Amino acid sequence: VPGAPYSLRVLQEGHSHPHPDGTHRADGSVTLVRGGPITLLVDTGGPWGHRRLLEQLVAQGVAPEAVTHVVCTHGHSDHVGNLNLFPVATVVVGWDVSQGEGRYLPQGLARGQPYVLDQGHVEVVATPGHTGEHVSVVVRGTALGTAVVAGDLFEREEDEGEWQEQSQDPVAQERSRRQVVAMADVIVPGHGPAFRVFREGGE
Repeated sequence: VPGAPYSLRVLQEGHSHPHPDGTHRADGSVTLVRGGPITLLVDTGGPWGHRRLLEQLVAQGVAPEAVTHVVCTHGHSDHVGNLNLFPVATVVVGWDVSQGEGRYLPQGLARGQPYVLDQGHVEVVATPGHTGEHVSVVVRGTALGTAVVAGDLFEREEDEGEWQEQSQDPVAQERSRRQVVAMADVIVPGHGPAFRVFREGGE
């Protein structure tokens, strides 16, 4: 999704496939946001995909040390598995924000305040439900409008009847989903392709 100043590129489209024995194979979406003063990676996939992630970044001309921020929407292994590849980045995992060797920064996500990465353009917002401290990344001013990289707030497009099974708090998640749908023109879900949001009557 092109934009000014920020564009989005989904480096890895997440997936989730159940198997008859009760197991399922899954990996999370990985999204690169860049163009302004920050270069942001939203979610890092599972640890089994570290080589693929590095190759995808190289293909975009982005070295790991050039990534200024990594936001993991929540702490599940298919979303945080490659944090160690970005030791110089400011790291957001849920409602924790850290820099360097264990220096944690104050922020108001737990109180519903956005954590602003670039004023007017990119911010992290609390979207609890899938996990208690789940967050999403809002990117304004893309060619398609406001994009929200939503982690597992949305499993995929048209996921009604599915997302509830994975939710720690379905009531909170339903509220968060409605808030995101109200602001987003494009949503990048945790386990499927990005999708557009269309409102009836232009609302």
